[in-house]
Amino acid sequence: MGRLFGTDGVRGVANADLTAEMALGLSVAAAHVLAEAGTFAGHRATAVVGRDPRASGEFLEAAVVAGLASAGVDVLLVGVLPTPAVAYLTGVLGADLGVMLSASHNAMPDNGVKFLARGGHKLDDVLEDRIEAVYEEHRTGAPWDRPTGSGVGRVRHYSEGFDRYVAHLVGVLPNRLEGLKIVLDEAHGAASRVSPEAFSRAGAEIVTIGADPNGLNINDGCGSTHLGLLKAAVVEHGADFGIAHDGDADRCLAVDHTGEEIDGDQIMAVIALAMRERSALRSDTVVATVMSNLGFKLALEREGLTLIQTGVGDRYVLEEMKAHGYALGGEQSGHVIILDHATTGDGTLTGLMLAARVAATGRTLKDLASVMERLPQVLVNVPDVDRTRVDTSADLAAAVAEAERELGSTGRVLLRPSGTEPLVRVMVEAADIDQARSVAGRLADAVKSALG
Repeated sequence: MGRLFGTDGVRGVANADLTAEMALGLSVAAAHVLAEAGTFAGHRATAVVGRDPRASGEFLEAAVVAGLASAGVDVLLVGVLPTPAVAYLTGVLGADLGVMLSASHNAMPDNGVKFLARGGHKLDDVLEDRIEAVYEEHRTGAPWDRPTGSGVGRVRHYSEGFDRYVAHLVGVLPNRLEGLKIVLDEAHGAASRVSPEAFSRAGAEIVTIGADPNGLNINDGCGSTHLGLLKAAVVEHGADFGIAHDGDADRCLAVDHTGEEIDGDQIMAVIALAMRERSALRSDTVVATVMSNLGFKLALEREGLTLIQTGVGDRYVLEEMKAHGYALGGEQSGHVIILDHATTGDGTLTGLMLAARVAATGRTLKDLASVMERLPQVLVNVPDVDRTRVDTSADLAAAVAEAERELGSTGRVLLRPSGTEPLVRVMVEAADIDQARSVAGRLADAVKSALG
């Protein structure tokens, strides 16, 4: 069996890849594994369970709750809330684990199960591997040790979760948002109530789009993966800027008053400078992945800040931040982690912090984001090659070295083997788009020749 857990839980087409039986079995396995690890020692275990609005989340939620309760875990059902809200509530309520049902920015037919450890942090790989092994062992026939009588878990709705999370978001803002008009695109997702409420309580005038989830329309032509509607709405309403979330609201992208996109790198640059002014940017350091635009690194260097880069995936960013106590990190895609106030990427918190900076400075978002110039970036996928030899081919290394000499300090080359397919991704950044395309084309040819 291939590994069920990806970088963000278990995902697949709901009721095909991800079935009710699987959700139930994984939940029982998680309860047993965490009990073995001593997480529940000396007390009755509690879990926080939330979901995004996908129709399949209704039956998957029931399966997860059944699994946890049958394993003796009490369940607090918080309903439709963002992933970072479930993480926050898991921590603040002292729960032993959290479970979020969502496939994030994926299309509606998909869904996913994500387990969170005590404190609202992602489970480490060792625990995920153990849960998967225990699940597989019992899926093929080994009986569970099941509690009976008063030992079974109890289930109750925790309706206070919404207000508690919104109050937390508004409470950590450095200043109010009066005077700002902001368009919010909620992707018909988990933040459809939370985000408008938080921005309104913080004092902003808001216009909402994509905030009418019906279980079937999540991420459908809207949200952070489809910015066209937001760009049009910002211009139409004469707004100061717009904010877009994905289905589970752990991402934030923005649009300035002219309709231009502001990506995750630019958002982090703006927030980093704001945090430095408040002495909140520990070690004057930001953590991002190797896919961040070179313009981001150059902008931070000009401002006297340090950029540390990790492998692709917000979990690797978070690991680096936790290991060294850094306060800000994220991805170009809009996963931004402000570790003093959240244990995961939090799209609503990120949007609020961005708005707070606009309000505090009186400058436009376009002006603030101009601290960073995005260098032209070209990405070419080279299929049907031996991706395992990317780091060992002498011919390819020579081609890369030649490209790097040509680009100098104003360009960058990155070759990334796919984790699942026989292809290599060639990424080139340069000060000039034509140069980026030319170098990327030559490198793609070199990959085919050396690895084909």
